[in-house]
Amino acid sequence: MAKPAQRKQTTRARRGGLTRRDLALLPVVIGAVASGRAEAEGSLAVENASLADVAQALSAGKITASSLARAYLARIEAYDRAGPGLNAVREINPDALSLAGRLDGAKPSARQPLAGVPILVKDNIATGDKQHTTAGSLALESARARDDATVVKRLRAAGAVILGKANLTEFANIIAIEMPSGYSSLGGQVKNPYSTSLLDDRGIPLVLPGGSSAGSAVAVAAGLCAAAIGTETSGSLLSPATQNGVVTVKPTVGLISRAGILPISHSQDTAGPLTRTVRDAAILLNVLAARDPLDPATQHLQRPNDYTAGLDKDGLKGARIGVPSDPDDPLNDFYMGKLPERSKAVMAKAIEALQDAGATIVRANIPTAGWIGGPGTTMGVLNRNPLSKRKGEPATPPIVFLYELKHDLNLYLRDWAVGTKIKTMADIIAFNQANADKALRFGQDLFLAAQATRGDLSELEYKSARAMDLQSAKERGLDAYMTQHKLDAVVFSGTAGASIAAKAGYPSVQVPAGFIGGPIDGMGGKETPDFPLGLTFAGRAWSEAKLLRLAYAYEQASDARRPPPGLPAL
Repeated sequence: MAKPAQRKQTTRARRGGLTRRDLALLPVVIGAVASGRAEAEGSLAVENASLADVAQALSAGKITASSLARAYLARIEAYDRAGPGLNAVREINPDALSLAGRLDGAKPSARQPLAGVPILVKDNIATGDKQHTTAGSLALESARARDDATVVKRLRAAGAVILGKANLTEFANIIAIEMPSGYSSLGGQVKNPYSTSLLDDRGIPLVLPGGSSAGSAVAVAAGLCAAAIGTETSGSLLSPATQNGVVTVKPTVGLISRAGILPISHSQDTAGPLTRTVRDAAILLNVLAARDPLDPATQHLQRPNDYTAGLDKDGLKGARIGVPSDPDDPLNDFYMGKLPERSKAVMAKAIEALQDAGATIVRANIPTAGWIGGPGTTMGVLNRNPLSKRKGEPATPPIVFLYELKHDLNLYLRDWAVGTKIKTMADIIAFNQANADKALRFGQDLFLAAQATRGDLSELEYKSARAMDLQSAKERGLDAYMTQHKLDAVVFSGTAGASIAAKAGYPSVQVPAGFIGGPIDGMGGKETPDFPLGLTFAGRAWSEAKLLRLAYAYEQASDARRPPPGLPAL
């Protein structure tokens, strides 16, 4: 197997380094950037500008769509390809500058609120253009999509410039046991901008970028785009958001169409925004939340006309916020009791800020049945990952994920993928085995387990597991907890509540809360730099407007976000 350094050198031309098309385009881009960078950055500090700031500058004529695109491309070249080599952008859209040029005369409006705004999308979201849609897999290196995913259509209709595809954890982290977040065989390793060089003895970052929407979140944190779109099945928006100090909304399943997105599980999959502010997330939710005949889950959608209308710095007054931590019941203090000390300190400060802003804090553990999960909801898979420290031990991934994966991925490959001979999950497995030195650094144990299922979702164990997930996480978990204590929302540290909300199909909104870090076990006194930790608000289905209101009020009171160091204006 090639060493990490060798892999980086030999694959840079096709992965998170420049593609061959990027290399051909680069002289044009650099020339354009040289003429436009000063204009954009002189008028707007793009390295940390909110989407709302970008839209306002475009509306006021302070910048053009072209100069804005050039400025972000310059930052991608300086910090993603060169400098710290963040590797967040897997592929630049070769038509980005021409698309921006066509929007130079347009200004954001009610009809096109994103006119001229550069957006990155995760590379498991289909674009029916010259870009590839690969899920980070070498097996899908040549794959394109027959059409735009619905979310991309809505972004384009709103005037957004699709700047490129963001790197990700391969197949959204469902191919191998313990694959590091942000790693893909095609795209390589995304780096956390708060800690770009600290690696363990396997070459894996000690401060991970979070997964699987790692590239999307890193790009937002590093100022490589105005905003980005990621996806989540269980934690893949919340995890990179907390690791990179950005805002996200993991919506109710069915609020945003999944049509044209490489899937894991139709029971839990959703797309969502990654932004620098809560208002930015609300702006994107306005664009993305809509019914779609291609996704039956959206037929039950409930939403307000405008998610930004309820944002209020006093939005926490009178709210009842559940904190799932009861010191009198320490054995069931699952969500807060075992947090590291620095994380506990950040959460204590965040809870104090909520209280100071007028919220009533209710401290009570979530019922045990809600977090342990029902019987028969996981399956044993032998860990054969050659780089895992637990190689040879059984892993216990969710049954629902593995059974739905084969069924849903085969449908995507049949209906959406073009430009590739890969038409089934079995084809991917065979390709990976034939190219193991490049494709299987961490193995493909989860794909093998999924392939062993029938693929038609007829198995009793699958149906039982899905029913038990809903009973434990929803009925006996969040529903019971919120009803008993009359709660408007529940707060969690970072991704601690990701699973229970995701199984229920319920929404979460996360906001930066502070910084953690410190000594690393087994590393001879080495310490991590400070990196972010988020506060997550979770609630019932279709409660995004309420959660955004609460999160906005907390954001205004705490002002906890700090951009990563070492990535200044150019």
